[in-house]
Amino acid sequence: MTSSSLPLIKDLLGSLDRESFVPLLSKIIGEARHVQNNPPDLIPKEDRVARHVLDALLPLSTSNSGGPLVVSHISYTEGRGNIIVEYPGSTPGKIISFVGCHMDVVTADPTEWDFDPFSLSVDGDKLRGRGTTDCLGHVALVTELMRKLGEARPPLKNTVVAVFIANEENSSVLGVGIDALVKDGLLDKLKQGPLFWIDTADKQPCIGTGGMIAWRLRATGKLFHSGLAHKAINPLELAMEALKEIQSRFYHDFPPHPQEAVFAFATPSTLKPTQWSYPGGGINQIPGECTISGDVSPADVIKKLQEYVDDINAGIENLGTRGPVSRYVLPDENLSGRLTISFDEAAMSGIACNLNSRGFHVLCKATEEVVGYVKPYSITGSLPLIRELQDEGFDVQTSGYGIMATYHAKNEYCLFSDMCQGFQVFLNIISQLEED
Repeated sequence: MTSSSLPLIKDLLGSLDRESFVPLLSKIIGEARHVQNNPPDLIPKEDRVARHVLDALLPLSTSNSGGPLVVSHISYTEGRGNIIVEYPGSTPGKIISFVGCHMDVVTADPTEWDFDPFSLSVDGDKLRGRGTTDCLGHVALVTELMRKLGEARPPLKNTVVAVFIANEENSSVLGVGIDALVKDGLLDKLKQGPLFWIDTADKQPCIGTGGMIAWRLRATGKLFHSGLAHKAINPLELAMEALKEIQSRFYHDFPPHPQEAVFAFATPSTLKPTQWSYPGGGINQIPGECTISGDVSPADVIKKLQEYVDDINAGIENLGTRGPVSRYVLPDENLSGRLTISFDEAAMSGIACNLNSRGFHVLCKATEEVVGYVKPYSITGSLPLIRELQDEGFDVQTSGYGIMATYHAKNEYCLFSDMCQGFQVFLNIISQLEED
């Protein structure tokens, strides 16, 4: 195709068809209850979503009357399949891929929502239900892209590939989704072109994410009656003072990075508590232990945090106290308070997308032309899986067309108009890469 490829592709594929998209999304959101991912209680069955994708695309596949789409359904765990759909181009080695549309969702409590989270409701431009933004709306959107390609059969040089995955919302479970596809080499050819991870929001390129690992700081003291506080080692006070010291050292050792401004991160690296627990007991009883939990980004700070804890333990008598009888050492009993820190095995590494890649440039141009402006941003939260893809040699760029404010939130929704713009961004990307 020549420089006129964009008008040609637009003529052939048109725009996102509401009469097709909304019914498909309705079927998919109708499965949201069954694809909540919160083990061990809730194990998603992504094949319930996959069957609607397959119903839309298999009639246009090579296995059915010579259609152009090559459709593969790949499962590593019963009921939890992945789908790879390929629209073949004419030039070997020219690949465009749209990946990351996951078929699981986070949990939803219907009693906290203003509408049923497990069925699609339409309120004008709003499409409401669990997964409309993250990420079942994108599953329907990319399915519609591949369906339109299969029907229109534009003569592309590039092969266009879509990958719908299982198990994005719980990266602690391995060997089910995209990690297994990569391990088996089933996505290797996607390294030949840009890979667009479609699982963010607000219609702009997301160029960076924070890494994250969960930590637990346990403080052990001495249980005693609160009226005799001088005979206790209060683990609550120990934990609070220790965390204050740990945070002070962390922010000294991990100051803002100069590239944070380039990538438009809202915050620098952070270490923050999010949960507090203790064994229980009476209000007049100082407990024997407690645990503060939280998360930290980046994820590669484990060694440093352990050094902080070891150093505090070695000089625990020097740690700040709370009041005239607060203490962490009882010399007469040869007893000292103690800290231990542990980390979840599953760590999520952050990503800095390649801002010099062709993939980034075409995404920015497509966004500007369709949305009207381009303003790449980064998030200090984490997106699982994509750093691993980058480390494997994929040119990962990320974008999405849901509403960031409703991500993992109650009353989740997306806008049909945003999805329409996302569809046009996809066509624009394909057209630009056809001109290379």
